[in-house]
Amino acid sequence: MSDEFNDLLFGFREHLKVKSYSPMSIASYSGHLKGLFDYLREKEIADIKRVTRDNLKDYQLKITEHREESGKGYTIATISIKIRAIKRFFEYLEETNQILVNPAEYLKEPEKETRLPRVVLTEDEARKILDQPNLSSMTGIRDRTILEVFYSTGIRLEEMVNLTIFDCDLQGGMLRVNKGKFAKDRVIPLGRHAVRFLKEYITHVRPHHTRENKAIRNLFVNQSGKSLSKIVIEIMVRNYARKAGIPKKVTPHVFRHTFATQLVKNGADITAIQKMLGHSSLKITHIYTKVAGMEVKETHSVHHPREKDKPIKEEITPDIQSIKGSYLHD
Repeated sequence: MSDEFNDLLFGFREHLKVKSYSPMSIASYSGHLKGLFDYLREKEIADIKRVTRDNLKDYQLKITEHREESGKGYTIATISIKIRAIKRFFEYLEETNQILVNPAEYLKEPEKETRLPRVVLTEDEARKILDQPNLSSMTGIRDRTILEVFYSTGIRLEEMVNLTIFDCDLQGGMLRVNKGKFAKDRVIPLGRHAVRFLKEYITHVRPHHTRENKAIRNLFVNQSGKSLSKIVIEIMVRNYARKAGIPKKVTPHVFRHTFATQLVKNGADITAIQKMLGHSSLKITHIYTKVAGMEVKETHSVHHPREKDKPIKEEITPDIQSIKGSYLHD
């Protein structure tokens, strides 16, 4: 990689830090951009100003047709993140006046596969998990609060970890998510149960845990007053699900799927759900209408009186031919 590309990459990384991108996102974008820089070097393009739209389209075709020794190519998700890294990089160059024309302006990410969520909790299963923490202990109150916030808002695990004490408007019943995925901010309503447990946690538990570390801003902390890590919360959710006797593989993201599916099933507006989830496209949110439809079909099969009838040895089937014949004689 040329010194110029190294310098540009360094500047881009610093730019993303200022924009409050997560260290994981910065590392991901940097890694994917190195592939582009290697391609430009092969084409003997050492000046970023010489990069054209055709160069980038050619590179996109190259990664789309890429095949490893195993014969497998990049997934749609991997190609998307590579294209996204390029678009953010050239937007940065344009914004800082290092290029006059943005050659990546018309690059598009491939259409994503709309896979249905593998695991969604029923209302009964969600309640069972919520009931597991021991509310006679400070740790139990904190854990119950986290579970209630997951279930009430559908926020991502990383967003939960990054919440600060200033993000909760308990009087107004709202939660602010700062710099969510793709550095987007949004405000989400808090349900009354989440508000009740947040009040208890913020009033009695958090001050006790942060007595030696009062400067910390993170909302959820451990007994030493340090921010909870993602892995700790993941293990906590998994353990409570196991304790509740739920055979499904339950993760924090399962609460997000459950939140969205139950809102759709109960008639919530799909655009409002999109805003609460922080989805960039309504297409992504629409997958939950399919999940809700499958649940409704299952409920119909279990509870409709005609579906509960015992099967008859000889089922009565409509005689289509005789019906057709009767129409001919009318």
